[in-house]
Amino acid sequence: MTTVSTSASREEAALLDQGDELAAFRDRFLPIRDPSVIAYLDGNSLGRPLKRTLELMNDLVGAQWSSRLIRGWNDGWLELPRRLGDDLGRVALGAGPGQVILADSTTVCLYKALRVAAALLPGRGELVCDTGDFPTDRYIAQAVADELGLTVRWIDSDPASGVTAEQVADAVGPGTAVVALSHVAYRSAFIADMEQINAIAHDAGALVVWDLCHSVGSVPVHLDATGTDFAVGCTYKYLNAGPGAPAFVYVRADHHGAARQPIPGWMSAADRFAMARDYQADPGIGRMLSGTPAVTGLIGVAAGVELLEEAGIGRVRAKSVALTRMAIALYDEWLAPLGFTLSSPRPDAIRGGHITVSHPKAEEFADTLIGDGVIVDFRAPDGIRLGLSPLSTSYTELWAALDRTRALATEVLA
Repeated sequence: MTTVSTSASREEAALLDQGDELAAFRDRFLPIRDPSVIAYLDGNSLGRPLKRTLELMNDLVGAQWSSRLIRGWNDGWLELPRRLGDDLGRVALGAGPGQVILADSTTVCLYKALRVAAALLPGRGELVCDTGDFPTDRYIAQAVADELGLTVRWIDSDPASGVTAEQVADAVGPGTAVVALSHVAYRSAFIADMEQINAIAHDAGALVVWDLCHSVGSVPVHLDATGTDFAVGCTYKYLNAGPGAPAFVYVRADHHGAARQPIPGWMSAADRFAMARDYQADPGIGRMLSGTPAVTGLIGVAAGVELLEEAGIGRVRAKSVALTRMAIALYDEWLAPLGFTLSSPRPDAIRGGHITVSHPKAEEFADTLIGDGVIVDFRAPDGIRLGLSPLSTSYTELWAALDRTRALATEVLA
């Protein structure tokens, strides 16, 4: 496993790049055409574009659409959500075929999953959620609770880590219908114990919905093996599928028969072209669709999943650990003495693909960094996230970014 000393130099970072098994994958990305950019450390918000995506998009528009026209739907477009769902499930989610489908945005997929899960346990009146989760998750949970007359029981997790199995055990009970949590916390990158939390919820008779937005393509996930009920996630972060690319939803196979999602459309019907007067849901994962698939967005998903399969999620995770470990080592040496604090876990096993460093002037300083070519993002109230995408981020790039951060912090925050 890659080790990083606390006095890592640019030369040592270059040596790490020379020994990097994934180094060649950086050439699969389109070059950053803004010469002012020193480092892109925001792939955990929006991944960089792939050359393959451009190739596939040109083929879609210049060959398929322009030649086949509407006939393209019968040439394979209609099957893209299922086919890519199976591919994604196999490559990154530990999900067998027929349980993952690409559809809508994360917000809409989460709404569907929560509504389906709650309806499966109609006698229970509570949702268990985390106050530290991404705003969409909290807003949708509260909206679903309001619609169905449920109560949200909030867990107050540590923002520098995340929700623990012990907290879930204290929160669930005979009235719990659904536990809805993030697998990797969007602020701290803390990795929740999916298997243990699933077991705790199931022992209480509840179901679980996981948000995998900061997991998929970065951290191995084992949905089938952990007994997960439902999961949703986006594809534009570590999968590099492009801004606004379709999200995915996972529904465990034994829930399909009873799943009644709240936005039925003709694409989720058992026979979509029958144009029947009465709705009859698709017997499988197709029942989670609503409207027409976003084919242009799905092209980016296809390229991202293809790249991840070639790289291997195991190798991606190993480099992710090494990158974040290096970032923490440089933080300890360079940023901690300047008044920054680390708001991410130190143990490798519970840290995802980014780290967050906090400072009282973080928002102002993040703008300064971005203006100087170190692309990061700010997360309220005081966090600067450093997103490290293993397939596109080099060790030298990370070193240069933190070296520049140190210099600017010395000037601006002194």
